[in-house]
Amino acid sequence: MSTKSVIVALDIGTTKVCTLIAQKTSKSLEILGVGSHPSHGLKKGSVVNIEKTVESIRNSIEEAKLMAGIDNLDSATVGIAGNHIYCFNSSGVVPVKSKEITQADVDRVIEAAKAVLIPSDREVIHVIPQEFKVDNTVGIKNPVGMMGSRLEVNVHIVTGKTPLIQNLVKCVEQAGLSANSIILQPIASSRSVLTLEEKELGVVLIDIGGGTTDIAVWKDGSLLHSQIIPLGGHHFTNDLAVALKIPHNEAERIKLAHGTVLQNHSGETYLTVQGLSGTRPREVSLSFVAEVLGARANELFDVVREVIMERNLQDEITGGFVITGGGALIRNLSELAEFSLEKPVKLGIPQSFGGMTSAMQHPKFSTVLGLLQESQFEAHAVAHEEKRQDESDMFDKLGKSIKNVFREIF
Repeated sequence: MSTKSVIVALDIGTTKVCTLIAQKTSKSLEILGVGSHPSHGLKKGSVVNIEKTVESIRNSIEEAKLMAGIDNLDSATVGIAGNHIYCFNSSGVVPVKSKEITQADVDRVIEAAKAVLIPSDREVIHVIPQEFKVDNTVGIKNPVGMMGSRLEVNVHIVTGKTPLIQNLVKCVEQAGLSANSIILQPIASSRSVLTLEEKELGVVLIDIGGGTTDIAVWKDGSLLHSQIIPLGGHHFTNDLAVALKIPHNEAERIKLAHGTVLQNHSGETYLTVQGLSGTRPREVSLSFVAEVLGARANELFDVVREVIMERNLQDEITGGFVITGGGALIRNLSELAEFSLEKPVKLGIPQSFGGMTSAMQHPKFSTVLGLLQESQFEAHAVAHEEKRQDESDMFDKLGKSIKNVFREIF
């Protein structure tokens, strides 16, 4: 099998490191291998221990390679999050050199929109066009070929702290791969979970991970806003551990097996919990567990609502909210979110494609599956740009040849 046809996606989260290996086919992608390993060395999406992070990444990669039957891998598309990520919108405007807008004009106006002052310890990860404006015509997605004299663009810019990005890339490289692309995790999750109709209608993706919750607001097919909230599934688990005075692993077990965020759904059921070392097991009311988890869930959705209100985006969210990620699996979370956010809420499941098993159609795989699809999309874009450049070069050479012929004749 040619390694050129193989794509690797790497989701390095606070809770787990997940690796997917897929092969590009003529129509889509075919998943060959999956590797998932507990994550150690990250806190709230940022690397805090390089050795432990490298070991977690390496174990995940080896597991995927074993399943795929592939020994050598070169590079991977890597997801990034963390509370060091800062996103904002910008705009740019340029005059059109000729009456017809070309790709060169589009490139120039995007560069103009990128020309904003950012701190020296930050770097740009993404510049995502939202819409173009040609003279007085707005809402244009692709202006190439249109006639006009003035071209404007609104873009969404994603930045991150350079040292923290470098730490993540260093960990990937020490695990044996190069990071050929860094993609913001909520953008990747949106790719795998949201439909084109939802992005057009207006929807907010809430991706609840272990250390952070990632938000992406979409409208008219464009990314209006993205943000990383430093609250995630670990906070739910930690609240239970503190409230019940039990070890963290026992709190995680209770959250996954018995957790709910609505007290009226828990009844008067009791469950046995194992306390700290040296203490005897005891009975705990499930309604108390629901009270603890529900309080943290309400806090999270309050923060989400504040983000939407601060950006004045509440009227753009016609389609409501979609929650996904491993932290979205607590029972009745969608119902509580719907009550708190006062909009329709549904659980987001990754859309299936070649090689996916039913086990992978799970919210905890939303990001890594999206990274795989984003990687394929970028590869197609690069191939298209190379083809366009080759055609442009060919016409330039042809034009020069014709000029030379006429010089020789006349």
